[in-house]
Parts: sequence; C-alpha cells; structure tokens
Amino acid sequence: MNLHEYQAKQLFAQAGIPVPPGEMATSPIAAFDIAERYNKPVMVKAQVHVGGRGKAGGVKYAENAEAARVLATKIIGMDIKGLEVKKVLVTVAEEILSEAYVGIILDRATQRPVIMVSPAGGIDIEEVAAKTPEKIFKLAVDPVEGLKPFQARDLAYKLYRDIGQVRQAADIIMKLYQVYWTSDASLVEINPLVTVPGGDVVALDAKMNIDDNGLYRRKEIAEMRDIEAEEPSEVKARESDLSFVKLDGNIGCIVNGAGLAMATMDLVKRYGGEPANFLDIGGSSNPAKVVAAMSIILSDPNVKAILINIFGGITRCDDVANGIVAAYNELNPSVPVVVRLTGTNEAEAQKILASMNLPTEDTLDKVVQKAISLADVVA
Repeated sequence: MNLHEYQAKQLFAQAGIPVPPGEMATSPIAAFDIAERYNKPVMVKAQVHVGGRGKAGGVKYAENAEAARVLATKIIGMDIKGLEVKKVLVTVAEEILSEAYVGIILDRATQRPVIMVSPAGGIDIEEVAAKTPEKIFKLAVDPVEGLKPFQARDLAYKLYRDIGQVRQAADIIMKLYQVYWTSDASLVEINPLVTVPGGDVVALDAKMNIDDNGLYRRKEIAEMRDIEAEEPSEVKARESDLSFVKLDGNIGCIVNGAGLAMATMDLVKRYGGEPANFLDIGGSSNPAKVVAAMSIILSDPNVKAILINIFGGITRCDDVANGIVAAYNELNPSVPVVVRLTGTNEAEAQKILASMNLPTEDTLDKVVQKAISLADVVA
C-alpha cells in the first residue's frame, strides 16, 4: 500500500522528524484558505501514487493565497501518468541551501533493511545510482539489534560537515528507521532532505510504501488507504483475492502460482512479447476467481490477447475450465484467448474447453508463442 506525501509526513511528524507545515486540500478554495492561514509562500503539490509529479507540472510555487488557488485549480483534475489528481498538499515553501537523500528499503537478498544516503538529493536515486554511484552510501541493519546511534552518525557524516547538521541528520535517520520498523514499511524515503537558512535540516518530501501483509496489525495505517488514488483494476483484484500488478504490455496473463506467473512473463518477453500484467489466481479452484481475473484483464484496452497457463496441483483444471466458460458467457471477450491446462483433472478440462472451441496448447513455449501471434493479428 502506498501513502500520499501528506500522510507520510503525518507519520514523520509524529515520530519527531522535522517537516514543513502543510495541509491537504481537495478544492481550490480549500487551498486558498490553507495558504492564507500560513500567510507565506507555499508549494502546491499533487497527491498521486506515482513519481514525476514535478516534471508533469504537479508541483508549483505560489507566492500568496490567490496564486495557490489558481494553481490548485490547474493541478486538481490533472492527469499524471494515467492517474487523476484529486487532492493537493499545500505546504510552506522553504528556502533551500542544500539537498540530500535518505531512504530505507528492504533488501530481500540479505533479509535486512538497508539505509541509503546520498549528498546528491532532489533527483531520482536511480539516476544517481546510474551516473554517480560513488555518491550513494549504504548500511544493512541487523533486524534484531536495530540501528545504533553511531551507525546513524556515520551515515550523517556522509551528508554534512557541520557538526550541528550531522547531529540533526543522525537524529532524523534514527527516527526514520523507527517509522520504517513500526509501520511495517517496505520503503521510506526523504528526497530531498534539505538544509535551510539558520542551519536546520528538514524533510522536504516524504514517501512511504507499506507491506500489505502487515496491515492487519497496523489498522491506523490501513485506514489511510486511498482507494480512489489506486489503479481500479488493482483495487478490484484485491477485493477478489487475486495477486495482480498492471504492466504496459498487450498479453494478458492468468496464471496460478507466483513463480509460474513470473516464468510465464519471462517467456513472453523471451519470445518478443510484452506482458500486460502479473496475475496469480492462487491455489483456489473457485471458477468465480477466473471470471474476476478475466474481467480485470479485459478492462485494460491495451490487451490484445489473453494467455491462461494453469498447472493443476491443488488447483483443479476442470474448475478453471468451468471458470473460463463462465467468463466467456458473462463477459463475451473481444480478444482471443489461448489456454494451457495441465495437471489435476486435465482430461476433463480439455473436454470442457473443446465444447467452446477454445485454442489450447500442451507446452508453455507453445502457448506463449500462440498468444503473441494472436496479439499480433489483433494489433
């Protein structure tokens, strides 16, 4: 689950991390009122779960309340990478003397949180890693012992020379680690961490991703979920208990098992295609899941063919086949579908599909190649 910047800053502020004053607005009038109350220049920042807001024109400086109202009128309703802006953060504008980066991410290879800092802040960390990797410093934290103050100070020395700013940055890094740990986050990020006149160090931006598996014990964070800001297909998938991630390709994939889904997507890429999604129906044999999966994929106008790849173990192939038939009857798909069903009750499944004249293949390579060729015909 992703948090908006204003939500992440609320959690930062609760932990004692210094952030500029700011409030969320859903209308230009509300933005005007907030800016007028601060009586200072403000930043009007689009709140969407996607990067590149500034480049898209979703982050603007306003000299006064009226300027904030005008900018909010332009930003609210704006489309940024396919997502509509429905709210903005109106926050006091700071005079920036320097910009740095601080982030914490889960490294699944080492099974440890990794803190990354860089004196090159204000730009994408991926760009820093590609062009000047020597400016990124990392520390893997022992999850049992946690982050030690001396480790935070060592990282802070990578960012600042002034001892006062080093102490402030070390304190922020310690508190950021606590936010990461206590919220079951998979990512927390301050970009940029800035210095302002007077020498203070301030978290000017905030980003947080929460591990969905931890939400059951973080109900106060789960309540922050903004369904309207999420991809509708991913919301529907979650409600249908499906693992789904939308991608940019044109081959819709319905697979059982995360590993098989990844292998299927890899093979689509190998044969020159582009997967439109990751979708794992899991081990359930419920035909309704297949109907829901087909409905989600068909809602993507980029999809030109659907590839169904089922390896039946716990999942019964005949139940999946019945789900495919039900989906055809209910949804009447306008794109071609090719199926591979192997494993439990495979023979029964083949009979069910034969009655629908659906194309089937007996190997993974063949079904992938068939899906790509069908997509090319439709395209």
